[in-house]
Amino acid sequence: MGKYNHLEIESKWQKIWEAQRLYQVDLKAAESPYYNLMMFPYPSAEGLHVGNVFAFTGSDIHARFARLLGYDVFEPIGFDAFGIHSENFAIKVGKHPKELTDNNVINFRENQLKKLGAMYDWTHEVNTTDPKYYKWTQWIFIQLFNAGLAYQKEGYVNWCPSCKTVLANEQSEGGNCERCGTEIIQKNLKQWFFKITDYAERLYNNLKIIDWSDIIKKAQENWIGKSEGVEIIFTTVDNKIKIPVFTTRPDTIFGATYLVLAPEHPAVDVLTTDENKSSAEKYRSNTIKKNVLERTDLNKEKTGINIGSFVINPATEDKIPIWIADYVLFEYGTGAIMAVPAHDERDFDFAQKYNLPIKQVIFPEEKSSETEGNVLKKAFTGRGRLENSGKFSGLDSDEGGVAIVSWLENMGYGKKTIKYKLKDWCISRQRYWGPPIPIIYCDDCGTLPVPEKDLPVLLPELRDYLPNGSGKSPLARVEAFVKAKCPKCGKDARRETDVSDNFLDSAWYFLRYPSSDRDDVAFDKDLTFKWLPVDMYIGGPEHAVLHLMYTRFITMALHDLGLIPFEEPFKKFRAHGIITKDGVKMSKSKGNVVNPDEYIKELGADTFRMYLMFLGPYEEGGDFSDKGIKGIRRFLERVWSSVHHTAINENPIEDNDVIYFIHSTIKAVTEDIKSLKYNTAIAKLMEFLNIIRDKGTLHRKVIETFLVLLSPFAPHIAEEGWNCLGHQQSIFKSSWPVYDPALVVKETTEFVVQINGKVRTTLKLQAAVDESFVKAKALEVDCIRRFLQGKTIIKTIFVQNKLINFVIQ
Repeated sequence: MGKYNHLEIESKWQKIWEAQRLYQVDLKAAESPYYNLMMFPYPSAEGLHVGNVFAFTGSDIHARFARLLGYDVFEPIGFDAFGIHSENFAIKVGKHPKELTDNNVINFRENQLKKLGAMYDWTHEVNTTDPKYYKWTQWIFIQLFNAGLAYQKEGYVNWCPSCKTVLANEQSEGGNCERCGTEIIQKNLKQWFFKITDYAERLYNNLKIIDWSDIIKKAQENWIGKSEGVEIIFTTVDNKIKIPVFTTRPDTIFGATYLVLAPEHPAVDVLTTDENKSSAEKYRSNTIKKNVLERTDLNKEKTGINIGSFVINPATEDKIPIWIADYVLFEYGTGAIMAVPAHDERDFDFAQKYNLPIKQVIFPEEKSSETEGNVLKKAFTGRGRLENSGKFSGLDSDEGGVAIVSWLENMGYGKKTIKYKLKDWCISRQRYWGPPIPIIYCDDCGTLPVPEKDLPVLLPELRDYLPNGSGKSPLARVEAFVKAKCPKCGKDARRETDVSDNFLDSAWYFLRYPSSDRDDVAFDKDLTFKWLPVDMYIGGPEHAVLHLMYTRFITMALHDLGLIPFEEPFKKFRAHGIITKDGVKMSKSKGNVVNPDEYIKELGADTFRMYLMFLGPYEEGGDFSDKGIKGIRRFLERVWSSVHHTAINENPIEDNDVIYFIHSTIKAVTEDIKSLKYNTAIAKLMEFLNIIRDKGTLHRKVIETFLVLLSPFAPHIAEEGWNCLGHQQSIFKSSWPVYDPALVVKETTEFVVQINGKVRTTLKLQAAVDESFVKAKALEVDCIRRFLQGKTIIKTIFVQNKLINFVIQ
């Protein structure tokens, strides 16, 4: 046998696995279904980079491990190919997005993913741009529309001037477009939304029970932004208009000295006095130009306009002025706040600038440096003792807050309530490359869904697909597409020309995989019940409040509609770590991505897989440098020579050190794979190989066990070694080795072996081994076998760590 030729070995086994359909599980007949899933990739023109390979490899290791444990593992793959990113790149290079996407998918599948040696079942591949797929994306939209969960409204939305489309709040966090980085502006458009806010409480509460990475659960918890507080009614002095205000600090109401409305608040039109209209309108116009980040920046100078009207503070019965200020957002809370400058930093700065009253109603229990004489130097935001608070003065602020809420409720001025920061999901996109929203507008019948029998609404192949910034999709320029017949009355009607957010495509793809060959249903009922929810889902932490939040919402909605029997999509989710280059996250925009293709060609997929997993814990990642990759290659060459150039000992293993290292390695590698600590599992395998090579000869059982432990990490060389040892079936049809707890104890003890109470020999074995093991070892000793020849063992006496006595006759 020659040298380790990775190109020959990896190509050979990839072809054999595919020909044997090794990774195609019978979804209907499977007895132990296990659905292992990695987030499907966006097929970019640049191809997979090292960070992608790191993510995919870790997920595949888990899948192979589960298979060796005896599960029928389903590990599908597909492509998230619609969306702004694909369209923007197509515009940049002057190609049609369909042509570009089709070529990219072929490159991803044939030249990259298949060469990684992952156990993907390609027969269930999905592509979000395939009409057979987006037919069902449109069908899901219709189900939500019919259930009242999809609606249309006009309002200010996040607009990217560069991408020329609307963005969801989650896609514009930080005030910039997540795709191109352009600063977003606010634009007034009629858009389609999903009522994700109807599910805010369940989305929040279920975070306590789902088995997900803590970093993701915390991010979703913060994004949902649950706040328990009180909604208090402030009434105008003429008693005509009631303005609800939400606060989490009802204990401070006696210190409210003015009211602030969001500039977009509908009450502003009515409450602004004639002498203030001009300045108010100018201020509102300027506010529209600002994004959320600009408006809520704590460091920016606070600005506002007094609109000339007043409300009554229900606690003090004082008349307080109404202002508008851009730091108050209409979509958060009620769009109005009671300003308590003594106990809120923003309100304090605002009051100082405009010379508004500052009334302290909570005092610290001990003297504070925040006051100078009787004047506050800055807002006191802590807890303390209530003063200047009527009958509640003297109470602890927490105790007083409870009493104030009870009083407000009894007086009809307020009620306890819960608010969420989460806002409804805007799914309209004024672009070309996406599934058309399946809606028809009829002047007589109104807004209607496309009949399900007419799905899919096909995306026409436009040559001129560039957005023009008009606020309308390029599809609006295609008369043949726009014209439609009303499905209800048959009269001339118009199609919706926006396409849906590509995050809708990915919010349900995991449901489609098992049923990807079905044209008559989105997801087969029996297969869905059998295989879902997904057992293990792995993906990037950057998807915490986009894909992962939307997926949970769509799953809950489909569950409530009786379409699926579960309300959470994944039994377990783990966020993989990030691979950096020189300490900086790899990204195409930074130009620091590393292409894996040359490494795989030069050193092999097995080497590259193991090297990436050796960089650090899978859930943390590491910094990529190819300095250590040659060390992994040398390790695999030692594996090769151990199998092919060493005499294999067929006799039973008698060396206690080897026995200990076999079982301790099985234990360590098993535990490390379960906890995704692949780097330490690999280190243990390296240590074990060194130990067994130092022994000179390798026992068959030892090398077979080693190859099975290695196989999830380096499947090609493990399969080749297994085959060379004479196995006809794939190593991935074998079983994961099981360690004996008694044999992972390093200490040894001397067991006395007796026959009818007389000492015949001694055995040096691991401490804590059980009776059956000691008995088996004793019966292997020649002198014991001679004494027992022709005799019958009528009783065995065993004393742990001391002796075994055979009573014979």
